Amino acid sequence: MDSSKEVELLKRALERQKKARQQAEKILEQKSTDLYETAQRLKEANGKLENLLSEKVSELDGVFVNIIDPYVVMDLEANVIKMNTSAKEFLGYDNTKEEVNLNSLVHKDYIQYTAESFKYLLEIGTLKNYRSKIYVKNGDEKWIEINSSLIYNTKQEPVGAQGIIRDITKEMEIKELLGQQRKQLDIIVENSPLGIALSVEGKIIKSNNTFTELLGYTEGELKSMELDTFSKDVEGMYSKEIASQMEKGKIDKATTIKRYMKKGGGCILGKTSVSAVRDDKGKLKYILAMIEDITREREAEERLNSERKKYANIIANMNLGLVEVDNNDIIQLVNQSFCTMSGFHEKELLGKKGSEVLRVQNKNVLEAENEKRVMGESDSYELEVIDKNGQKRHWLVSGAPRYDHNNEIIGSVGVHLDITKQKLLEHQKEQLVKELELSNQGLQEYAHIVSHDLKSPLRSISALATWIQEDYKDVLDEAGQQNLTLMQEKVASMDKLIHGILEYSTANNSALDNSKVDLNEVIESIKESIYIPEHVALVVPEVLPTIIADRTKIHQLFQNILSNAVVHIEKEKGLVEVLFKENESHWQFSVKDNGVGIPKEYHKKIFEIFQSIGANERSTGIGLSIVKKIIDRYEGEVWVESEKGMGTEFHFTIKKELTDLKS
Repeated sequence: MDSSKEVELLKRALERQKKARQQAEKILEQKSTDLYETAQRLKEANGKLENLLSEKVSELDGVFVNIIDPYVVMDLEANVIKMNTSAKEFLGYDNTKEEVNLNSLVHKDYIQYTAESFKYLLEIGTLKNYRSKIYVKNGDEKWIEINSSLIYNTKQEPVGAQGIIRDITKEMEIKELLGQQRKQLDIIVENSPLGIALSVEGKIIKSNNTFTELLGYTEGELKSMELDTFSKDVEGMYSKEIASQMEKGKIDKATTIKRYMKKGGGCILGKTSVSAVRDDKGKLKYILAMIEDITREREAEERLNSERKKYANIIANMNLGLVEVDNNDIIQLVNQSFCTMSGFHEKELLGKKGSEVLRVQNKNVLEAENEKRVMGESDSYELEVIDKNGQKRHWLVSGAPRYDHNNEIIGSVGVHLDITKQKLLEHQKEQLVKELELSNQGLQEYAHIVSHDLKSPLRSISALATWIQEDYKDVLDEAGQQNLTLMQEKVASMDKLIHGILEYSTANNSALDNSKVDLNEVIESIKESIYIPEHVALVVPEVLPTIIADRTKIHQLFQNILSNAVVHIEKEKGLVEVLFKENESHWQFSVKDNGVGIPKEYHKKIFEIFQSIGANERSTGIGLSIVKKIIDRYEGEVWVESEKGMGTEFHFTIKKELTDLKS
């Protein structure tokens, strides 16, 4: 090929290359533009994604912080990595300020269970309803329930765990309480004195020990039997009717009397209280029966009815006069004793007006009592009547209203006792009391004179002994000195005994100077006047009342009891307490000590004159007898509660308002 053709071919090839290159450059330029635009779009999209991711992370952080239940993230060693506010408040720990390991919080009883549960979490990846007891930071025990799951890295390897903690302490406490109550209820049912049986459609499904013991059957035997096979209706609504009414929802409770046959023979009579047990929709689920054995009660009632008949016959023939009258005082019925008392025959009394035929002397009393009968009141009163022979008789009458079957008053019934002889004796007694009062007055005067006459030589003997002891102290040996000292002690004891006799003789002095007496002041005065050993404390726990009484007598009363209490305490720390309580008509006081106590055989004897316990020379045996006389004057009672070595409690009462201030 010649050179010109080659050049032409090369030019053409070069031209084609230029065109191809230009075309490629255009394509490259277009692609570069598209790539730039795509890059810009990707950049914008990436920015949006970054913003969205930032928003989601913030949102998740907010959710994490504001979860109501405690939420915790931990590593595989149970070290807390993150916890929300609820978790910090509940556990008391803050992982940002201190290291927290959840295993260290677990109660010792649940350590093994927790290890097994964590192993299960690692194997399965989730753990639901894990329950345990833990200690929070302040030392409190808490019950918790945890639902948790594992956290994985990009290689799907577990790197930690997260879980929500629920405080179930109250729930567990309630559950435990319900369990205890259920046990208590079972104990009550099993130990109830009543037989209890639960039945469905006439068959027993549950019974307590009392029911099985009443009948002699085992619970298993009862479950295999129909109720009708060992029970029979006696009184009240029939059992089938009760069940029917309960099934229809007409009744929920009923009571009937049934006879129950025992396994070994014989039977019991049972008062059966039946109750319906319904479900939440009101449908009958069970019938609960509570059986009370009233066999003995019924037997007692039958015996009582028999006794009533017997005593009705006795009353008809008793020594007490029985009379029934209508509302107009017309005699309807009399017994033989009344005829004997009045001297009239039955036919002379029936149909006659009682107050006229018996010639009642104090008709005003009878009229007043008849008005009470019309009002339905019962009462006792005395009547003065003239019998058929014209003699004046005194009758004690116990009257009560009579009713018909409609419970309307149709008259009265009176039981009469002839107390004519008693009235005569009362009159004689009054005369004797007057004579006794004069005699007592003379004795009191005599006691004063005798005590004065006895004390005078005693004082002389005491003075002589003192002079001898002083004048001859250099002559008398030790035995002589002891004898003179002993003589002085015996003279002092004799003087104290004479003083006690004088107090005893004046304890019933007819004059009582009653006024307001503050017992707190009385006790304080006694504390200063009697001997109280150093180891004994006399206390008044509550402020004592102010009463109306004779200050001297009350002072004497408390002093004699307290003096007796403080000197009979051998314990290292003695205690005597003065207590009181207010009753409707009396003040009741108690003096309590922790002393040696009083044997029971002496509880009454100590209130008798010249009676004391032991060989205590400080006691004259008169103090408590004076106490008894003073309390008698204030229409009260005195008694002692004590055992040897167990301390003593003296109790006595004082009437607030005396019937007779001079009594």
